[in-house]
Amino acid sequence: MARGRAGGSSGAMTGGWQAAGQPALAGGQGRGSGRLSSRRPGFGRGSLPSHAGPPTVSGRWSLVPPPDSDPTRRLHAKSLSLLDRHGIVIRGVAATERVPGGFGAVYPVLRAMEETGQCRRGYFVEGLGAAQFALPGAVDRMRAMADSVRASLPGEAATAARSSPGAGWLTAGSRGGPVAMPADLWAAPGPGQPARPARAEPAVVVLAAADPANAYGAALPWPPRPDETPGGHRPGRKAGALVILVAGRLVLYVERGGKTLLSWTSDPTLLGPATAALAGAVRAGALGRLTVERADGGAVYDSPLAQALEAAGFRPTPRGLRLRG
Repeated sequence: MARGRAGGSSGAMTGGWQAAGQPALAGGQGRGSGRLSSRRPGFGRGSLPSHAGPPTVSGRWSLVPPPDSDPTRRLHAKSLSLLDRHGIVIRGVAATERVPGGFGAVYPVLRAMEETGQCRRGYFVEGLGAAQFALPGAVDRMRAMADSVRASLPGEAATAARSSPGAGWLTAGSRGGPVAMPADLWAAPGPGQPARPARAEPAVVVLAAADPANAYGAALPWPPRPDETPGGHRPGRKAGALVILVAGRLVLYVERGGKTLLSWTSDPTLLGPATAALAGAVRAGALGRLTVERADGGAVYDSPLAQALEAAGFRPTPRGLRLRG
């Protein structure tokens, strides 16, 4: 048994958890006992190990297969994991994942996988280079998302999206070529512009800044912020920091601890859903108590974020806007 424990701790062996969990699934009844014990755990004399060993190492054990020494098969497995994790693999993904040899090491394998139909290659995201590889399912989801956004646009905007994608438009691959999506899709109409038809609320996502699902700071550069000053506070893929995306657009960056926020827009139609999602994460217990003291390099009360945070449930205090979990 000691040999099994040593093998498991070194990674050479693995065990089945089902056998170890059988006493708990059985209701905790011991042999020869018809009711649960009323003794509080952690008090009294500890139980002596039986001839079968402690429950944590009971069950079946097996040797872990040795690592494959063939470099091609190892790169193939690495390429599959990158495709499964990121959906679309570009040069920035290899740098983020610290692949030995960089993108050049997995490129021949990805190209061979594309030739055998295991993945697809195309210009899926504009501005990220032509060497983009993706699983068929990821490409189909991108097409469905692009088609749904294009269908929700008014007629003139949809025509402009097809004909002249340019600045202020995000593009994605589609059956008919690149589909342009306006970056201010959910923004309020300007003066003299007709009201846009009602559409579904934009999807809001709260992610850890270092999460692979967050493309900013890895595959995509951090976008410049309005009125950003040189040498000012910058976002980063830091532990404990959060990003809040509205319809895929970066809206808020929450520094670790929540005392500092950075925003990329002053549009209330985007700040409202973003701050509501932040408040929801606090109330759900994911962040604990949050007190926002600074925003965009100044006091939070001097920022357009103040009104959005108060509408989301944050309460003013001498130190800043606070919300308890």
